[in-house]
Amino acid sequence: MENIIITSISILFCMIHAFAQTNYYTTTKTFNEQGYTYQCDVFDKAKFARLYNKKNKFTYADQINKSTDKTITIAEENEEHIERETWTKPKCFSIINNAFSSIEKQRVKGKALTIILYINPDDGKIAEVEYQFVSFGPYATIPVSVYHNIEAELKKNIWFTPTKEGAKYNYIFLGWRHEVK
Repeated sequence: MENIIITSISILFCMIHAFAQTNYYTTTKTFNEQGYTYQCDVFDKAKFARLYNKKNKFTYADQINKSTDKTITIAEENEEHIERETWTKPKCFSIINNAFSSIEKQRVKGKALTIILYINPDDGKIAEVEYQFVSFGPYATIPVSVYHNIEAELKKNIWFTPTKEGAKYNYIFLGWRHEVK
């Protein structure tokens, strides 16, 4: 009987902890923070959240070939747009991982979010960052300030070398699923 009571109390505390997490991204809304504004668009049927800096120009913009003004096709998206090298992806991973507190890392452990970079084809710098995750998952409990800090650090410390093909576009798209370590 004593074991049942202890187990019940333990489960209750776990449930309280699980439900105590604030879910910031349940509906489409704008976050006006200290010196920056983020937009969260939630697509109701899928409960999918797209979070991005309100200043972003490329989030819903087509990728365009600047010399022809034509929208990029799926086949063209498979071309190499940035030079292959070994330092940018690990540095991106490190910046993202280090932005999360140890408590937040535990909360999102085993789950991934999508990181999308919009790269300036002229200088290879990151122009914009976008995050995608389910609106009911653990990444929805991470404050917008964490995502803003990731964006600021990526823009400050990461750059790519566009290929001749990549330089033809209005932006270079780079995205991946990321599990915070």
